[in-house]
Amino acid sequence: MSRFAAAIYGCEGERLSHDEARFFAEARPFGFILFNRNLGGRAQIRALCDDLRQAAGYDAPIFIDQEGGRVQRLRAPLATDWLPPLEDVQRFGPRAERAMELRAQIIALELRGLGLSGNCVPCLDIARPDTHPVLRNRCYGEDLETVVKIGRAVLRGTQAGGVLPVIKHMPGHGLGTLDSHLELPRVTALLDALDRTDFAAFKAFADAPLGMSAHLVFEALDPRPATISPVMIGLIRQRIGFDGLLMTDDISMEALSGSVAERGRAALDAGCDLVLHCNGDLDEMRALHGAIDRMTEAAQTRAQAALATRAYPANLDIAHLRSEFDALLTSATA
Repeated sequence: MSRFAAAIYGCEGERLSHDEARFFAEARPFGFILFNRNLGGRAQIRALCDDLRQAAGYDAPIFIDQEGGRVQRLRAPLATDWLPPLEDVQRFGPRAERAMELRAQIIALELRGLGLSGNCVPCLDIARPDTHPVLRNRCYGEDLETVVKIGRAVLRGTQAGGVLPVIKHMPGHGLGTLDSHLELPRVTALLDALDRTDFAAFKAFADAPLGMSAHLVFEALDPRPATISPVMIGLIRQRIGFDGLLMTDDISMEALSGSVAERGRAALDAGCDLVLHCNGDLDEMRALHGAIDRMTEAAQTRAQAALATRAYPANLDIAHLRSEFDALLTSATA
């Protein structure tokens, strides 16, 4: 596999413009990500995925955020509508592990049917009473054991459905009380406490193929946001033990300061493998591309390992999976 630009890019609309197609062909990013603005209909989504891969020159992974609840880009009739993850975990109770695995598998099969190959799940942040509302009901639980158990089920279901999972937000966003899309959250917890909780959740997934960094500051460890902190990326690699492919959270989020190009360069310098740019602004992507490099050899090796985990299961029946899910719900609510 030749070396690609250390980036995952979005695009502006439902079809690629001539300028976008030319830029992606020249830049050759590792992959792409889609949002609501890109999703019109089944044939259109499949055609867009084909065009993106043609521009990249290979079977590039195309990601989406299909968590359920508010963070669900595909809606009915294109895909199943789901409750926020925390609500489903709570309503299924003891049956939640199997229910969330089935749910993740159904989601993965629906994505694959549209040409998508990656879902940015599981979310392994531990919810607290004061976790910011933009994140709280996207979590799987309020304690380490629940988050690890449900997170592992979601990981299994996603992979069983033939889609690449991305664990997030490393090394843990649950203590954040601000919305990192708009502001920079700061965490005051000390290392010992973090090791027992937030960091431990990700340590249990050190074998995951892909991960996403968090835009927040752990004040006891480093004054810089984790995404651009060599200290925190080093902690993810060494203390947590994660050796998968590490992308940033969206580099255009306002938790970070400086230009998008400066942020992306800082993230790669800190040790991230890929810069995720989501808003589809071509001028920003061009500026970012001018500031970043091709993937490092280490990143390329991780990318190959991650892509090698892609499975293409045959004879999976969404209707059967949905029937089992519905039966679990009936038992849980009886």
